[in-house]
Amino acid sequence: MAIIVKNMLDAKGRDVVTVAPDKTLLEVAGILNDKKIGAVVVTGMEGRIAGIFTERDLVRAIAGKGASVLDQLVKSAMTTAVQRCKDDTTVDELMGMMSSGRFRHVPVEQDGKLAGIISIGDVVKSRIREIELEAEQIKAYIAG
Repeated sequence: MAIIVKNMLDAKGRDVVTVAPDKTLLEVAGILNDKKIGAVVVTGMEGRIAGIFTERDLVRAIAGKGASVLDQLVKSAMTTAVQRCKDDTTVDELMGMMSSGRFRHVPVEQDGKLAGIISIGDVVKSRIREIELEAEQIKAYIAG
């Protein structure tokens, strides 16, 4: 049985740190630091995903324009072409999406609204649990 995003969200929770598009990069950097996270989802009207802002986006903005960029709004530096997944996306599909796109956070969307977020750490934990379960089943089979 393939593990799906819903299983991961049921285990970790569906809370997502979100920000409005009119927050400054400095404010968002503070949120990333305070919450010890690598990304926030930028939401617009009715909780819809407007973009995602990650540590990489912050580094790219500062490297490109210098420290003065920290006064600009997050909507000027966020990624707007956000890859999303759904509750029924499998872990294998998610790993393929993350690998090919070279990103570490994927918002989960249901009915056009934000329903959670999966990080590469969540995927790794899920795969480790799956491998441990398989090992236990093999041991039980061998032990008879």
